[in-house]
Amino acid sequence: MSVFGCIEAGGTKFVCGVGSSPDDLILGSFPTSSPDATIETVGKFFREHATQGLSAVGVASFGPVDLHPESPTFGYITSTPKLDWQHYDFAGAVRRELGVPVGFETDVNAAALGEARWGAGQGIPDFLYLTVGTGIGGGAMVHGNVVHGLLHPEMGHIRIPHDLARDPYPGGCPFHQDCLEGLASGPAMAARWGVPAQELPVDHPAWALEAHYLALGLATWVCTLSPQRIVIGGGVMQHQHLFPRVRRELAALLNGYIQASVLRDDFEHYVVPPQLGNRSGVLGALILAEQAYRSSAALVGENK
Repeated sequence: MSVFGCIEAGGTKFVCGVGSSPDDLILGSFPTSSPDATIETVGKFFREHATQGLSAVGVASFGPVDLHPESPTFGYITSTPKLDWQHYDFAGAVRRELGVPVGFETDVNAAALGEARWGAGQGIPDFLYLTVGTGIGGGAMVHGNVVHGLLHPEMGHIRIPHDLARDPYPGGCPFHQDCLEGLASGPAMAARWGVPAQELPVDHPAWALEAHYLALGLATWVCTLSPQRIVIGGGVMQHQHLFPRVRRELAALLNGYIQASVLRDDFEHYVVPPQLGNRSGVLGALILAEQAYRSSAALVGENK
């Protein structure tokens, strides 16, 4: 049986795993530091826990990243706000450190893959995975495949209406200021209200505003991508009382225009938390490793 490595690379934390399926996965985590120091820690983890060796590694990375295999910067992190990681050859560094094939994707696309196989997206070919935490990002599954295109979706950076009378906070995105991420990410909530989101009481006005902003984003994607389900994870969404607020806001914004039965009769099962909890991304990376191994094996077979 092949043993795979998986890496969920976040802006604040790396999660690494070794195994062949969700049932036997050994996990470990550590803070994100400089690229060289982080890759060194990654190597130590796999050498300690994959004593029989690895067949391949999957990397689910924060971004933006270059996903085009023919590009000279394929596998690079590009214009991230994390300055040390800008224009860093992430996939190449992992490959050099571990000496195995590497599958590479965005963290949210990988999470969508994980939820598609084992979680809330099972049997649903068209759905959306969104994470709301340190940043906001989204992955779209269309006909069972993640969307790439020009680069990859950057759902956190769409522009949404910003009523400065209701919310004078200017936004925290270093690129766009008051895009969705700049207004509704965890750091934006903390900057606006002076305390982290997890310290805000349930009846605080922060939550009504947060639900409104998230629903504005969801309404855009319902009308443009027409997903059959929306899965929302991330640290901010650990506050389960947000889900009914977001559903109500989304229903009000759509105002009956999209005539689908799930939006009329089963909204509770349309906007849902991930079934895999905080393992969506790392399990998606496990799928990336499996895909990289199969691609590498096929290439070897062609060259014989």
